[in-house]
Amino acid sequence: MKNNQIAIIIAIAVLIGYTLVKLGNSATYSSFADATDKQGEITTVIGYLNLDAPMDFDPKTVTLRFMAKDKKGNESLVVYNQPKPQDFERSEEITMTGYATDSAFVATDILMKCPSKYNEQNEVDSDKIYK
Repeated sequence: MKNNQIAIIIAIAVLIGYTLVKLGNSATYSSFADATDKQGEITTVIGYLNLDAPMDFDPKTVTLRFMAKDKKGNESLVVYNQPKPQDFERSEEITMTGYATDSAFVATDILMKCPSKYNEQNEVDSDKIYK
């Protein structure tokens, strides 16, 4: 075999190994209870904002604190060290990536599922469109 062929085979093996390592480290969805059991490990929790509980944003420290419930019904204080996302109160579902501590779940990233702007009231009746 030529040196070029050996180098290509080694490069492909390294890429396959890198891909397997990344897939092995990918986070799975868990609950707040699971995150508490794995304190310090990065986990992803899908939950809902508790609108009955107080929400606090401190602009000096750029910290948002709110209560969230996961899909299993567990509730936890969530601390997010970023500005409050736009239309946060209107979100239907929140995907929070972060880690649990003794007192709260510290979210490093938040992804929101907002309500659809398309609903039955806004649907267009195709029979009423003039051709």
